[in-house]
Amino acid sequence: MNGSRALHLAAWLLFCVFCSAAVAKKESCETCRQLVDRFHKGLEDTRKKNFGGGNTAWEEKTLSKYESSEIRLVEIIENLCDSTDFECNHMVEEHEEQIEKWWFKMKKKYPDLLKWFCIETIKVCCPPGTYGPDCLACLGGSERPCHNNGFCTGDGTRIGDGSCQCKAEYTGQFCLECADGYYSSERNDTHSTCTACNQACQTCNGPSNEDCKECKNGWLKDGGKCVDLNECASEESPCKDNQYCLNTEGSFLCKGCDKSCISCSGEGPENCKDCATGYVLLDGICIDVDECDASENICVRENETCLNTAGSYKCICSEGFEDKDGNCVKVMETEGEMGTSESDINILETAHEDL
Repeated sequence: MNGSRALHLAAWLLFCVFCSAAVAKKESCETCRQLVDRFHKGLEDTRKKNFGGGNTAWEEKTLSKYESSEIRLVEIIENLCDSTDFECNHMVEEHEEQIEKWWFKMKKKYPDLLKWFCIETIKVCCPPGTYGPDCLACLGGSERPCHNNGFCTGDGTRIGDGSCQCKAEYTGQFCLECADGYYSSERNDTHSTCTACNQACQTCNGPSNEDCKECKNGWLKDGGKCVDLNECASEESPCKDNQYCLNTEGSFLCKGCDKSCISCSGEGPENCKDCATGYVLLDGICIDVDECDASENICVRENETCLNTAGSYKCICSEGFEDKDGNCVKVMETEGEMGTSESDINILETAHEDL
């Protein structure tokens, strides 16, 4: 038992080491590509640095020296990496000699820095359309990996197995077959175009609902076509009692009934099956019951008035009264309301002084 566990543990650790190495290789390629991009930006930024006006002949002579000078290279290298980018700084430190070699000796013969440095010299990347330690061609060939219908695993890096991760429309080892929901609109030995089926089809061999092999959920075969299934036409509604069913293409919606309905067959009070409390059916429509119009007064407190609301009513104190401790009492008038207000007195005093 212990031996079996140790074997499993060793296999797991080996797998983790392999995964870590693969991730490191992928990150190294990305780092190298970014480094080359920053190098080209440095070339652009320093193209005419410290020149612009004056003696043209002197500038041309001096500029030609600066163009391939160590000073310019140092300025570019200093800005290749952000201070917090450990991978980039480590790569520059480890391979600074190769960068200098390219700058002083190899640049004219091998102007493509990415190819010379990342692919052929430090070997952390591969050319496009190739993968793995030996930069083998992806399935479908390096010119058209996965026949342009997918993505090659490890494309351009020293990792991966070159297998195809197909786009949504395609399937198969080489991404030449059509996935469910798509049909082949163009096909030869090296090229395939898959186009979306009609919305009614799960699988198909053409563009219309007559070309469906299988119907999607919410559709059914009728006369050789996939047509919409009206879920709302079933005897038992798929919706709750206080909702009505609204059919849509391939599906349905459950919408809330009008507030005057307990149950309904559609939108609005005219489609109620049963009226809610506080409403009554009149000429096929659920209308509000005016409880305040009843023969008996339903608001029984003194100085109280009935106020009708949609589907109900409220008992409120009559005008000039307010609710205090459950009783409607007369609102006490303030001094301003009872007689002359303070502002009025001030106006009168001002007018008197003017006289």
